[in-house]
Amino acid sequence: MLDAAYYASLGLSSIYEKVLDGRRLEPEEGLALFRCPDLTAVGALALHDRCRRHGQRAFYVVNRQINYTNVCVNGCVFCAFRRDRADEPGAFVLSHEDILARLREAEASSLRLDELHIVGGCHPDLPLAWFEDLLRRVRAAHPDLPIKAFTPVEIEHFSRLEGISTRAVLERLQQAGLVMMPGGGAEIFDEDLRARICPHKADSTTWLRVSGEAHALGIQTNCTMLFGHLESYEQRVDHLCRLREQQDRTGGFTCFIPLPFLTENSRLKLPEDKVGPQRGLDQLRTVAVSRLLLDNIPHIKAYWIMMGPKLAPVALWYGADDLDGTIIEERIGHMAGAPSAQGLTIHELEQMILRSGFTPVRRNATFTTLSETVSTEARP
Repeated sequence: MLDAAYYASLGLSSIYEKVLDGRRLEPEEGLALFRCPDLTAVGALALHDRCRRHGQRAFYVVNRQINYTNVCVNGCVFCAFRRDRADEPGAFVLSHEDILARLREAEASSLRLDELHIVGGCHPDLPLAWFEDLLRRVRAAHPDLPIKAFTPVEIEHFSRLEGISTRAVLERLQQAGLVMMPGGGAEIFDEDLRARICPHKADSTTWLRVSGEAHALGIQTNCTMLFGHLESYEQRVDHLCRLREQQDRTGGFTCFIPLPFLTENSRLKLPEDKVGPQRGLDQLRTVAVSRLLLDNIPHIKAYWIMMGPKLAPVALWYGADDLDGTIIEERIGHMAGAPSAQGLTIHELEQMILRSGFTPVRRNATFTTLSETVSTEARP
């Protein structure tokens, strides 16, 4: 399947040899993969790497996502989720009881949650104690449910509100029950571009530092990249290599999630060459290049909410090994214009994986395997 002569004709001989040998690619080789005219050739290299790591396994999680507020001080240009003030139309803040009620509803179903995912805007008036109390109440009611919550951006926001270090924030939240963090807010690390799209958000150095502090405390985290807006291929490669360097230092990134920019409801308007049907091909290419460059991050997620339930399973053939999970209720991507469903059932997730030719593996928040046995009714 991987023909050396063909890769030589594409000018990718060194990349071909390194991938087969399991050696690290250089930034310029990442650029060459983004610019390669044959997407399937790039995808075949990523599939080889993905299968060497995970075989035919494809992961999913039975989870419940809760977005606690969309009131946010950051004012990111691209964000359709945020509201600047609590009195704006569409603004919301969930109470502790709202959140616990959503959990009780999920637990009363047949789902048996394996992850609770809590993330939201940087609200100007919610103190750290509010979140500590929330985690304690969740842990008291559901002691075996792993809590994945708060991006590095939220951690930095809490530290500014409280006047304490980000490490102290992490220590307090860990004591309250935090076991893992999602990787949102990374966007694109290039500071000139951040000044255009998210000038008030924690900068790239802070995002990476907070992630490293979490890793030092034993808190695993995910990491992300928002792509498909104003960034260049060079800026994407720089972002991926900076994640790789941080992973070399602290080793706590479990999964990378490339997040395609959703244009429909965004205040950020793109040039014509950034929109249209070619976006799907760019998403597959970005998944593949991410798998090949991020040699020290175990998992690559094709986030079905933002990629869609049709394209996300295809990404399993381009280097991804995880689709996320049941989710149940998601607001950030959908307020940005995601046309996908609010959630999927276990049956639907397993069908997506099986029909793509892979074996479904149920995991928890930290990617601990829970089950590789697929129910007979899930088979096509």
